[in-house]
Amino acid sequence: MSFTRRQFLASGVMAATAAVTSKWTADAATGQQAKAARNVLLIVADDHGYDMSSLGTAVHTPTLDRLAREGTLFTDAYASVSSCSSSRSTLYTGLYSHTNGMYGLAHDVHNFSLLEDVKTLPWMLKQHGYATALVGKLHVKPEAALAYDAWLLPEQAGNRDVAAMGHAAGQWMRAQGARPFFLTVGYSDPHRAGDPSQFGNTRDWPEVKRMRYRPQDVTIPSHLPDLPGVREDLAQYYEAVSRMDSGVDILLRELAASGHADDTLVIYLSDNGRPFPGAKDNLYVEGIHLPLIVRAPHATHRGVRNNAMVSWIDITPTILDWAGVSPPQGYRYLPLPGRSLLPILEQTSPSGWDEVFATHSFHEIDQYYPTRSLRTRRYSYFRNLQPSLRVPIASDVALSPSWKAITSTPGARLGKRTLEAFEHRPDEELYDLQADPDEIVNLARDPAHAAALADVRTQLARWRTATHDPWMAGITNPFGPAR
Repeated sequence: MSFTRRQFLASGVMAATAAVTSKWTADAATGQQAKAARNVLLIVADDHGYDMSSLGTAVHTPTLDRLAREGTLFTDAYASVSSCSSSRSTLYTGLYSHTNGMYGLAHDVHNFSLLEDVKTLPWMLKQHGYATALVGKLHVKPEAALAYDAWLLPEQAGNRDVAAMGHAAGQWMRAQGARPFFLTVGYSDPHRAGDPSQFGNTRDWPEVKRMRYRPQDVTIPSHLPDLPGVREDLAQYYEAVSRMDSGVDILLRELAASGHADDTLVIYLSDNGRPFPGAKDNLYVEGIHLPLIVRAPHATHRGVRNNAMVSWIDITPTILDWAGVSPPQGYRYLPLPGRSLLPILEQTSPSGWDEVFATHSFHEIDQYYPTRSLRTRRYSYFRNLQPSLRVPIASDVALSPSWKAITSTPGARLGKRTLEAFEHRPDEELYDLQADPDEIVNLARDPAHAAALADVRTQLARWRTATHDPWMAGITNPFGPAR
């Protein structure tokens, strides 16, 4: 039985969850796989856009390319929000950020936090005997809700030492013995850094062959202009991506050395788009279309390129499915809106995976621009809830060489989009992705697309109701009193 995402949201019952439970969970009860632990290694990059050498970009990522050959690369995978803390919160809760309370960044004065009764993935796995650990970056509050047994090399260190991260992960994995584990490795790369390179590239790092890129060799994404300052900035970003790729290589070698490569589900993804204007902090395609690689032990088919439209909201259900774990009974946020990816892992074009939803409220505390979005095979639709506001720019992007180059060049655009169109948006945007993949020509007022507009409006409204969006009129206490 196959559910579309909208049917899944509309079902409102746990039967939908049961219907999509994969063969992996069934195999956990009987058969060969039940003899081994069902471990999970979740690898989270920071601001890594859809940039891998196997995807046609000039960046060097041999480890990620190899991981894709050993597993499944989802070519239409999307974050459900393009802001660090909010996006990570969806990975750990299986709830959209407007549902779980992580409306913006967790750190410093921004201080957004999960709602107090939200249960997290590590917490749920711990209730079923899993050992849990985090290496590197968390960036979600409250830390107590994540409930990891160990936090190695915490994010406060601003860690770029990917070799140290890999070795710390390996030491912890070897210490677990036969106990099943959930390990998250959160890299700081390729997020911008507070140094002249902007990306932590001012020194050599242990065990990492430094990759340097010439500005003339980079690939200019469709949302950026071809300017010298942009090229130089992308070259620095590429170096940070390659450093992280080297770190993933060390991490996977440590996984193999621990003896757990054949019983561990490996997931690689990024929290949001590359840290450049028009990508990070935006729900346009470059802000949320990201790499997703899943390598499952004992898969029959490898090197699969799967074009299902999947979302980070599906990560928690996937991991729970692999582990054979369900959220606690009576949990008021059930059913979770996502679905397990395991049943479609070895397919190329599964049916019923043809739309994803996205949400944005804040980035930093003074950067408020609430938007809700639906993306289908044909259209992308954006409902800007406060269109009178100017679209804010994340501070690391606003201080970047790229933004400075763009704003100091007369007539410069963000790709095909004018700066005026980027910073001032109407209440609705509708784009025909077949004719306009760069999302430039707004068809929301075009009579020829009135039927399409009405359809996506209806779908988005149903999703907002199903996910209890507090920005929606009439939703004041969406789930009832906490239990």
